[in-house]
Amino acid sequence: MAEALTQYKLIVLYMLDHVDFPLTNTQISNFVLDKGYTTYFTIQQAINGLLSAELIHAKPTHNNTCYYITPAGRETLSFFPDKISSAIKADVLTYFAENKMELRQEISVIADYYKTTAQEYAVRCQIKEKDRALVDLTVLAKTKEQAEAVCENWKKQNEEVYAFLMDLLIR
Repeated sequence: MAEALTQYKLIVLYMLDHVDFPLTNTQISNFVLDKGYTTYFTIQQAINGLLSAELIHAKPTHNNTCYYITPAGRETLSFFPDKISSAIKADVLTYFAENKMELRQEISVIADYYKTTAQEYAVRCQIKEKDRALVDLTVLAKTKEQAEAVCENWKKQNEEVYAFLMDLLIR
């Protein structure tokens, strides 16, 4: 089991090393589960082991967690170039080739909320390109349900909102 867990950790590191943006827990889990490599609980155990060893770091949001590889993670991955089969490497690269735009879109459009000292909810909506924010908008919602709705709708309608704002602001 320890050998298999090491394999799954290396797959996660390999995935994170081959993109220039973070991957969400859902994206990593879906890849591993779709390929039938292991179970959901085992991949979560692998991710938690990587976090504990500081080979990856996490940035949580209200509905997911984004993972980034650390320099120590890259170094560790370089020690085991032959521990991931060429077939698995090909699966990862094919997955990225087929889904890179969708994966990047998922991580580039961000919406999260937090409770303010005034007992309202501040909803931060962003569109990012690499590490640069194209839009960074914070709005207040009275209830948690409203904050969640804003987050959901931002994911669906961010392009329209951005176009509307730009049109309105450059008139």
